[in-house]
Amino acid sequence: MGSKIYGATTIGPYSIVGGEIKNSVIIGYSNKAHDGYLGDAVIGEWCNLGAGSCNSNVSNTAGNVTVWNPATKGYIVAGNKCGLFMGDYSRAAINTSFNTGTVVGVSCNVFADGLSPKHIPSFSWGVKGEKYEFDKAIRDIANWKKMKNHSLSESEIQQLKIIFERT
Repeated sequence: MGSKIYGATTIGPYSIVGGEIKNSVIIGYSNKAHDGYLGDAVIGEWCNLGAGSCNSNVSNTAGNVTVWNPATKGYIVAGNKCGLFMGDYSRAAINTSFNTGTVVGVSCNVFADGLSPKHIPSFSWGVKGEKYEFDKAIRDIANWKKMKNHSLSESEIQQLKIIFERT
């Protein structure tokens, strides 16, 4: 209802979308159900973007956009357009403003005043360096999955534990 979904957009199964979406991939079971812009982005599985959340996909200088590369632990040039990369099980509060080329790790609860930092490590609670407690993260993921009649498997918990310990 009133959504604008432009070409080169792929929406995975059981995802709920709304607002303005362009040239983005939203993996299954994720939500961007409200107004706000999402462009040149990849959203992982079981993610949620709160109402009014937006991302920038072009630098104000119209120059190259850099993105965090976890392999090199540094920034790399992604071209002149690049939006948001969000890892599985991550969520953003209402009206979150994602900077150009932002990379959000796995199982983050993103909330901030103003623009987000360009790199938010896995299991972040907010954007100021606080770590999401593992048991609370698992509880919250299980709650999100329950909303769509799914449950968190022991295998998923073990994979998440590995990511948590490496973060």
